[in-house]
Amino acid sequence: MARRDRPESEGRVVVLGLGRFGVSLARELVRRGSDVLGIDNDAGILQHYADELTHAAVADTTDAAALRQLDVHTAARAVVGIGTDLEASILTTSVLVDFEVPHIWAKATSRQHGRILERIGAHHVVLPEQEMGQRVAHLVTGRMIDFIRFEDDFAMAKTSAPAHLVGRPLGHSRLRTKDRITVVGIKKRGQEFTYATADTVAEDGDVIIVSGRIDDVEAFANDV
Repeated sequence: MARRDRPESEGRVVVLGLGRFGVSLARELVRRGSDVLGIDNDAGILQHYADELTHAAVADTTDAAALRQLDVHTAARAVVGIGTDLEASILTTSVLVDFEVPHIWAKATSRQHGRILERIGAHHVVLPEQEMGQRVAHLVTGRMIDFIRFEDDFAMAKTSAPAHLVGRPLGHSRLRTKDRITVVGIKKRGQEFTYATADTVAEDGDVIIVSGRIDDVEAFANDV
């Protein structure tokens, strides 16, 4: 039975599978100050990346006993970075679910793979190639500087302030009723991003962050 108290590894993030996705994620977590345990069954990979991780271990990620010896069952957060080996991905995720790890992220290579991971208990499923393709497509075809899609047809976009917003307070623009979007942040030249208010006045060259339904965000960002 899984341990429900997790005093030893509460702050640790376990990354299982150190392919390109797993390594990139683990490096960023370490850079942001997280205590990271990287696990892979390939000793050569571990030797190559061991110095970049807080902890590294060679183990079969589908072996519950091996993972228990590494205290994975006490972790609060775990990421399954295995993509190409469908069986290993599913079995590894299943072990983490049996351990009752509170927060499990799992990489999927297709929507069908993702649905399987969700059904067995993964809390968050990531399709990095598909999501990046969608994101870049929005940047290529419009004026957006960045684009993030969320669930339920919701998105946020970073874009330059359009001409019809320049020179007057946002509260006078009627964006929520006319364009059905909300300006949530603004960055003026030489300054950092700050929250936008009804009194905020956009100037030519300012960058804004807007939120709303995907179609509305796209229409606003592409309205020159």
